[in-house]
Amino acid sequence: MRLTDAQWTVLAPLFPQPFKRTNRGRPRRPDREVLDGILWILRTGAQWYALPKDEYPSKTTCHDRFQEWNEQNVFPKILAALYELGEEDQVLDLREAFIDGTFSPAKKGARVSAQPKKGKGTKIMVIVDASGVPLAIHTTSASPAEVRLVHDTLDASFGLDFPKRLIGDKAYDSDGLDAELAAVGVEMIAPNRRNRRKTQDGRPLRRYKRRWKVERTIAWLQSFRRIRTRDEVKAQNFLGFVQLGCIVILLRMVRCLPVQ
Repeated sequence: MRLTDAQWTVLAPLFPQPFKRTNRGRPRRPDREVLDGILWILRTGAQWYALPKDEYPSKTTCHDRFQEWNEQNVFPKILAALYELGEEDQVLDLREAFIDGTFSPAKKGARVSAQPKKGKGTKIMVIVDASGVPLAIHTTSASPAEVRLVHDTLDASFGLDFPKRLIGDKAYDSDGLDAELAAVGVEMIAPNRRNRRKTQDGRPLRRYKRRWKVERTIAWLQSFRRIRTRDEVKAQNFLGFVQLGCIVILLRMVRCLPVQ
């Protein structure tokens, strides 16, 4: 996986300028080369030491730059900028959005994690627009129910606009959640659980049939092996890889810039 010239033209202005070095040493490797190496790790799920030495910068360079960008919150800023580009290109459709969660098992001792029935791992919450463009991403312990994570996921949005309707499965069937979202102008649409009284009529629920769009986006994220299984001990590092996966998806969908 390598960035195309068109993609780098979009991304280059969004990376921070490096601090001027006062001491002598090796010149700093270009951000594009390093990012290509990090994307190779994202796609393959390999360990840093497995980076092909003849194709990418050293594992130390790529890992340190990844840590540096994570600490500077570079990836969320890029996502926000790509979100704005999507609005300019009029490819975002906020008339409705879809929410769902997925689970990434953890191989190592993840600090923000839990041991639910599926085993130790991390939950990834995703919101996409009517076209499947990712709007928000949130990672947390796998223990809390998804209905309790809706607000945190909305707060993690790449932009400031809330969708008019938020559509989920039966896990989001809650009178309390319906009322809370209605207060901020969002209609929650979810089929009722068996033990619940009927609160949704047939007309809004027709939108539920399009929930496959969020499932498709989750499948795209899970195609990156570094996201499918969590190898990072630090929660921030794992979130950084998930955000990077969203950046790749947004580049494909917003500016129609496929990755080589």
